[in-house]
Amino acid sequence: MIVILKQNPDKAQLDMLTKWLDDMGISVHTTVGHLQTILGLVGDTSKVDIDLIQALDIVEDVKRVQEPFKNANRKFHPDDTVVDVGGVKLGGGNFQVIAGPCSVESEEQICTVAKAVKASGATLLRGGAFKPRTSPYSFQGLREDGIRLLVEAKRETGLPIVTEIMDLSQLGLYDDVDMIQVGARNMQNFELLKELGHLRKPILLKRGLSSTLEELLMSAEYIMAGGNEQVVLCERGIRTFETYTRNTLDISAVPVLKDLSHLPVIVDPSHATGKHSLVPPTALAAVAAGADGLIIEVHNDPAHALCDGPQSLTPKNFDRLMRSIDALRPYAYEREA
Repeated sequence: MIVILKQNPDKAQLDMLTKWLDDMGISVHTTVGHLQTILGLVGDTSKVDIDLIQALDIVEDVKRVQEPFKNANRKFHPDDTVVDVGGVKLGGGNFQVIAGPCSVESEEQICTVAKAVKASGATLLRGGAFKPRTSPYSFQGLREDGIRLLVEAKRETGLPIVTEIMDLSQLGLYDDVDMIQVGARNMQNFELLKELGHLRKPILLKRGLSSTLEELLMSAEYIMAGGNEQVVLCERGIRTFETYTRNTLDISAVPVLKDLSHLPVIVDPSHATGKHSLVPPTALAAVAAGADGLIIEVHNDPAHALCDGPQSLTPKNFDRLMRSIDALRPYAYEREA
């Protein structure tokens, strides 16, 4: 349920309303917008008397929200959320590109790639330290050493770092990580999401391989219900009957998510397609659709990469793509308020 207040509401009445709702076990989330203030009521609102609230002098309107996600709902929070990742703002008109290798392999590799992507205009560095792999015999990442090398690359370039967490037991290693990524396989690891909700650190939440958009938003709700509202949604392709590409990029997810939610939405064309030749056109499609950013895999030697070389761009091709993105950005779709 949302309560839309009139301009300059009387503080005494507002405090009385908030206390009354709190006594019923209803959490009140206040959003102060440019033109109006909205109270988002979270909890069992079936016992709330809408007519009683509507009769208050400070209330403009009261509406029930049918969607199960509340905190992530744009009806609760009409203005775009802006997520700050180590001083880099994402969302609300701030477009960013996260780039780097699928996995951290050595200090030379991660620092070389970090310097290259920064020179081309990337503003955040990605790199996997813990790698979820389909085969138990595949490279699983450098683990703690991988995070240490990411921190070193950050020291050399100034780029905030983004890396994936796989299990709650690893959380203590992420103090120096600027943004924690929850991968597609962990999107519905609810115990992990609950714990991340207690942090005050940005979370990059990837859509599961077979998950609906509502399920993605409900996973974001788990994090936000814990108090952490710094969540970025990521469309990374879903599993369909098509086998030519690694996954099927759901480009319509961008405008749909931005209609449903105030959270920033980015796209991962690397995992969506699995082929480096398809990354630039799908990345540009995401930009045109109004995405708030991209996360792209870049490797200095893709042919010898320990993980996902076929979908990684070389620094040269990444630089070419960044020039195309800059040219397209002024024509990107903008959601109507």
